[in-house]
Amino acid sequence: MSKRVLILGAGYAGIEAALYLNRKGKRDDLDICVIDKNPYHTLLTELHEVAGNRQDKETVRIPLAEIFRDTNVRWMTDEITEFRLDEKELVGRKDTYSFDYCIMGIGSSPAYYGIPGLREYAMPLWSFDDSVKIREHVKNCFIKAQQETDPDERKKLLTFVVGGAGFTGVEMVGELAKWFKSLCRQHEIDKKEVRLILLDLLDRVLPNLNQKNSAKAYRYLTKKLNVEVMLETNIKEMNADGLVKTSVGDLHTATMIWCAGVGCSESASDLDIARIGGARRFEVNEYCQTEHDFVYAVGDCGALSDDSGQPYAAMVENALQTGRGAAVNILREIRGEEKEPVEVKFHGVMVCIGNTFAVSEIMGKRLPSWLSSAMKYLVNAHYLFEIMGVRGPARYLKDQVVNNNHKRGFLASQFSKKMQAWWLMPLRMFTGAYWLYEGLKKLTAGWLSNPKLSEFIGLPRNYQLAEDAVSAASPGGLRMDDLIRVNLRVIDFRIGEATTMLDGVATGTDIFAKIDLLRFGNFSLVPWVIQGWALHSFGWEMFFQGFITLAEIIVGLLLIAGAFTFFAALGSAALIVMFVTSTGLYLDNWWIFFASIALMGGAGRAFGTDYYLIPWFSRVWENLWKNRRLKLFFPRRKK
Repeated sequence: MSKRVLILGAGYAGIEAALYLNRKGKRDDLDICVIDKNPYHTLLTELHEVAGNRQDKETVRIPLAEIFRDTNVRWMTDEITEFRLDEKELVGRKDTYSFDYCIMGIGSSPAYYGIPGLREYAMPLWSFDDSVKIREHVKNCFIKAQQETDPDERKKLLTFVVGGAGFTGVEMVGELAKWFKSLCRQHEIDKKEVRLILLDLLDRVLPNLNQKNSAKAYRYLTKKLNVEVMLETNIKEMNADGLVKTSVGDLHTATMIWCAGVGCSESASDLDIARIGGARRFEVNEYCQTEHDFVYAVGDCGALSDDSGQPYAAMVENALQTGRGAAVNILREIRGEEKEPVEVKFHGVMVCIGNTFAVSEIMGKRLPSWLSSAMKYLVNAHYLFEIMGVRGPARYLKDQVVNNNHKRGFLASQFSKKMQAWWLMPLRMFTGAYWLYEGLKKLTAGWLSNPKLSEFIGLPRNYQLAEDAVSAASPGGLRMDDLIRVNLRVIDFRIGEATTMLDGVATGTDIFAKIDLLRFGNFSLVPWVIQGWALHSFGWEMFFQGFITLAEIIVGLLLIAGAFTFFAALGSAALIVMFVTSTGLYLDNWWIFFASIALMGGAGRAFGTDYYLIPWFSRVWENLWKNRRLKLFFPRRKK
């Protein structure tokens, strides 16, 4: 009889547990079901980008149908209203769910610390809906301020307060500061009128980071973004009129964004499980088990503790590792094996303040800002690869680079320009036809049966690099005259005239370009490879001839079909580079290199087989990654 594992919550921990059980529990006859009130997984660490209008709202939502496709994981959209743990049942608004094992991954909720009015009038940044609400509210504040004639009301509308100088608060205020520049231009508001305040009870921003990173972030916030940072400031009360009473004075604002304090999710406030600490997280043992040994609590709601007895911080790494740890122990118990203590190892944190600045600590090392930003992109891309395959990081990086609403000057704004792929179809077909023609021409000329390479390259077998002069490519020879030459020693770039000579008389000229790589004196890399390898023997010469011929035919066919177009275009550019560093490239062929670059931008997605092939290949890889099983055919989705 199958064992039913019920996972409550499709957050980081729940998704990790479900995919691990699917991947590792193939032989254990498991019935895995994920229940969440939403049909999507939310990237909580990216909510500030939506709230600050850097990204569109759909970039932080991943449908559960996409995550769990081609797996044995079932998912249900429901809200649990009653927990009958002794009967091993959960009662939802739609149905009742029985289980053998339950993994509680219900996440967290904002903690308001009993401050009067804060829950009612502040805007938390804790969910997808919160981020959209904040974004629309900020837009409306600027719209109203543009039309407001009362100076006090206008000042109130343009005063924005972010409570909490931890990771979320600092990232949120950074996004707002960047966004406000365009909002001020759009609504004709002097940026000096806008007041952006970050306040916290502690004595420094980002208190979880070391002093140097904290000071670096503080300087950037205050000097570059003009954020008022109010530290050691206690909020006493907030009322419906936007009056925020603090220990250092009153603030009048239409916007209080609350990013301070984490508590166990209020959706399970009546759940009869022991809690610990002010955050009221579920008490668990070293295996992530609650007092009910068949119920595991993971992520933000579980209070797994370190060696000192302190619960691990409510961070993504904690959620991923406890989610996997609970899944491991469920499998071990089903198999009659001894359970393993769950250990959480934090590898580092990265905090982006806007889209151009970041601080980080990775394995105890402080990284420069640009590398910190890159690391955050890589970490997010890696996570999305784990749950979605190649589609995840591809979509994420496209959103960050191409669809970024906060343009970073001229260059970044140019990257965001879009073009329909079908405009490139004629160029793709023509370039493919060119390479196919060149390959078939070599094929019919006997390139697979007779030595042709030395004649094609225009070099005798005893060739030694010369400055110009006449080659032995033909009885009349070929005279090379430089028009432009830039010798950087490592790279020697030449543009010149190639004049065909017949009995000492010029019969025609053409413009050519040639690049010598790693040229030192009489040594140049490519001629050395040609002499010492490609023309070294009959066998090697035939190998290179066959390689060039087949490469041209394959690249041509792929481009015409629009199949794996990016790699075909990359191969096209590589062939041109090979020719320009060996034979030289003539004027009538220069266009191919630039066409190849253009075709890398998804030219096969319109009127090409990439429209079908790339999604299919992505699904094959995703299925292989999730199930460790190769599957080439998939049932057609029902409409």
